[in-house]
Amino acid sequence: MCDQLRWDYLSCNGHPHLQTPNIDRLAAEGVNFTNSFVQSPFCGPSRMSFLTGRYVSSHGATWNGVPLSVGQLNIGDYLRPAGLRCAIVGKTHMAGDRDGLARLGVDPESPAGVFSLQCGLDPVERDDGLWPDEIADPNLAYNRYLREKGYDGDNPWQSWANSAEGPNGEILSGWFLGNNHLPARVRAEDSETAYMTNRAIEFMREQGEAPFLLHLSYIKPHWPYIAPAPYHAMYGDNELLPPVRSDVERTRGNPVVREHMETPEGRNFSQESVRRNVLPAYMGLIRQIDDELGRLFGWMRESGRMDDTLIVFTSDHGDFLGDHWLGEKEMLYDCSVRIPMLIRDPGVRANRTRGTTNTGLVESIDLIPTFLDTLGAWEDQGHRLEGESLTPILHGVRRSTGRDTAFSEIDYSFREPRKLLGLAPSDCRGYMARTHDWKYILWEGFAPQLFDLRIDPNELSDLGTDPAYAELRDGLHERLFRWLRTRSRRVTMSEREVDRRLGRARRAGIIIGEWKPEETIRRPTDNGGNGA
Repeated sequence: MCDQLRWDYLSCNGHPHLQTPNIDRLAAEGVNFTNSFVQSPFCGPSRMSFLTGRYVSSHGATWNGVPLSVGQLNIGDYLRPAGLRCAIVGKTHMAGDRDGLARLGVDPESPAGVFSLQCGLDPVERDDGLWPDEIADPNLAYNRYLREKGYDGDNPWQSWANSAEGPNGEILSGWFLGNNHLPARVRAEDSETAYMTNRAIEFMREQGEAPFLLHLSYIKPHWPYIAPAPYHAMYGDNELLPPVRSDVERTRGNPVVREHMETPEGRNFSQESVRRNVLPAYMGLIRQIDDELGRLFGWMRESGRMDDTLIVFTSDHGDFLGDHWLGEKEMLYDCSVRIPMLIRDPGVRANRTRGTTNTGLVESIDLIPTFLDTLGAWEDQGHRLEGESLTPILHGVRRSTGRDTAFSEIDYSFREPRKLLGLAPSDCRGYMARTHDWKYILWEGFAPQLFDLRIDPNELSDLGTDPAYAELRDGLHERLFRWLRTRSRRVTMSEREVDRRLGRARRAGIIIGEWKPEETIRRPTDNGGNGA
């Protein structure tokens, strides 16, 4: 998994200048799902949906730092019983429910406590990667690694990996967009991306023939947007995609979106000079990820792991990069909620679909069902896992999922626009219902947004208040409302068990409402009479 990688910033997905040959090869050996969507366009809630198989409204971790309830089952809970060691190298952005553990008397250092706090994953190396000096731990594994390589300082992660050097030797922080055109001080082979690749190879080598699930989660191309040489200078102004935006969006657009345009990232990425400074670095970071994946896949081929390992390449959300006058990733446009999703199944049953593109609607919550199905363990889980298995598509049994709508949601109560809009935290909700042809976005307390994706794939013409589309909006609103009403809430009992229990009380001799053993009052007959 990458962090903040747009679906369209891969050459296999149509980027005209950014070349990603190793990711492209993965697509050529598997299935490229080009209509894949996250359950929230923000790190924490999106990743918790990946790792629980549940929508954000179901798991409740709606923002970065909001703990995932100790009662939520996670990817490790599902896959460890199948005999897999489940591990993390890199980022999860999970906040553990320490209060819940304390309430239950579970030691957070115990195996059960660790698994709960790490979403069921063995933390081979868990690190979310954003460590400015004010909050960094000098003893972070990557900091120790850098010092062993000769990079000095208490926090070389910041002063070398995420900083550049000025003309007089001064350290220039990569957190500032004005420095992003410069090379990071760290050598490419010692950067975050290369280091996490090393750790992934080390883990797989140690596993040998033992089965595993490894969540390799790269920190880039997430900000700070600063790339080591030579990646910082691989792309120029003539290779940047033009911004997708219109003046109408700024002057008469949705109030929630307009306030997000006024954040520092929105104002800065609205400037073409900023985009020219940042986008080459963003593209360079992606190219470095591709090169490192090439090294990883090369090792896997040499070791035989490519022959028996299912590989998924994806991202937790996209990045606006100035589209719609926005920076960062909040809001529910496709450049934020649409993600790359490439799956390579090594089995012979997948041979018939290799190199194909699938345009069906896919969601991030589909991955855990897919993994369980691959292991032959996908059954009787629909009362808690809310996605669908993609294995029938990978094996050519089905052409697409059974879904006609993809859903995503956002809680923006932790962001400054909430105050500017005068909202209480409970009112800062947005929901997306996206079909192949239409996108409907509900903003609590404000007019909705509506886009006709057939003629407006860039989502520039908002029909959310156009009276001619009132009936269509009502239909999509009802579809969204039904989705909210039908979340999987009875998570402790399967549908099969519900069926099994039906009538059990009477069979056990608990008689409710009967007249006499030999007489039962029947419903009125068709001619209006009653019988006993």
